[in-house]
Parts: sequence; structure tokens; C-alpha cells
Amino acid sequence: MRIAGPLLIAFALWYSPAQANEEIVAGLSQNRVAITADFSGSEIMIYGAVKRDAPPPGSAPLEVIVTVEGPSAPISVRRKERRAGIWVNTDEIQINRAPSFYAVASTGPMDRVLSQTEDLRHKITLFRAISAVGTKSKVEDAENFVDALIRIRSREDQFRVMEGSIQFTEQTLFRADIGLPANLTEGNYRVRLFLTRSGTVVDKIERRIFVRKEGLERILYNLSREQPLIYGILSLLIALAAGYGASAAFRLIRR
Repeated sequence: MRIAGPLLIAFALWYSPAQANEEIVAGLSQNRVAITADFSGSEIMIYGAVKRDAPPPGSAPLEVIVTVEGPSAPISVRRKERRAGIWVNTDEIQINRAPSFYAVASTGPMDRVLSQTEDLRHKITLFRAISAVGTKSKVEDAENFVDALIRIRSREDQFRVMEGSIQFTEQTLFRADIGLPANLTEGNYRVRLFLTRSGTVVDKIERRIFVRKEGLERILYNLSREQPLIYGILSLLIALAAGYGASAAFRLIRR
């Protein structure tokens, strides 16, 4: 009788259905982007599949979320008000770090595919990606400043939210196309992929995209950082030469 208990437990475990261990296997169409004189933007295709070691459970379906995040930097957000007929800065908050570019794509509405708890833990949505770094201000409505930053950078094509844009076939194969604008900031871009079920993150992986200036742009960029005096003199000489050339061309046209 003493052996019956352990035997029953072992028998139940042996006959219990296997839980599917689901993992993401993914890749990028390119992991390097070169910014040249004629650079007008680029598009990154993020593709992958769900790897399983057992049949998937028949409950809630899987969802996929992809984020692409550019280099972060501190930023000041100010509020302007009209006083005495002129616009002046009144309130201001300091955001320690905000991404220069951020895109989030998903297989469906974010409030369906991701819970608030998981969003708080992984900083996935656009608002969390910004406010997670913290703000320093004396104003009570700091969230309104973050909303304003999102609106401004969304108009500039620096922030994108693409709900329902990921193609997910048979709960196995997926693909996301993320467009990168022409005004990219040089640096390392972080790509994150999340697999969720019932709003909970099941698995996640991370990749990198390296964005670099190439050719003349690279030379001028390095010169402006390493030799600012020489860069300023060259800029002045180029401006003078351009002005003289335009003046000479205008005199020839008038003759």
C-alpha cells in the first residue's frame, strides 16, 4: 500500500498529455543598412516559424509581435502657450531616453494579443518604450507630454504602430515587413520578436540591424565629430564656392 501512491503519481505523469514547448525561429532579410547620398529608406522583412516539440494546445491561438527600436537619446518635451500675443514655453519634462525610431507590428489588436502586465514587463508598446525610461518634471500631466512626443514623431514617420500587419499562416509561419524611413539615425537597431498566447509571452528572441553611413556621408560625419574646425572651414569654402558659381551662372544667363 505504501508503494501504491508513488506508482499512481508516476502512472498519471506518464499518461498526461505533453505540453508543447513553442519557440521562435526567425531571420532578417538584411542585418545591415547603408546610408548613402541617394538613400531614400529601406524595408526589412522579418520572417520565421514556430518550433514545437509537441502538438499545440487547443485553447487560445498564438499571436506574434515584432518591434524595431533605433538608438535612444535624452529629449526635452516642452509645452507652448500663447501669452500676450506670442508663443512661449511654459512647462517642460525631461525624458532620460527615447528611441529615435520605433515600430511595433502584431497579428492583431495589441489589447488582444498582449496583457498590460506583460507589456509592463517587456516594454513592448510605444508608450511603454518611451515612459519606461522615466521622466523628470514638475508637471502633473507628464503623460500628455509623452503623447505629444508620440504624435510628433509619428507624423515624421519615426514612430509606427502596425496592428494586424503580420502574416501568420497555420499558426506556424509568419512574416512582418517593416519600412525604415530616409531620416534614419546611425547606430544599432534592436529587433525583438514575441510569441504570445492569451496575452502572455510564451517565447521571445532578439536580433540586431546595423545602420551605418557610407561613402562621402561617412567621411563628412566622422570629420564633423573628430575634426570640427576642419569641417567648419570646408563647409564655409563649399558655401562660398556654391555662391560664386550660382552668381557666375546668373551673369551668363543675363548676357
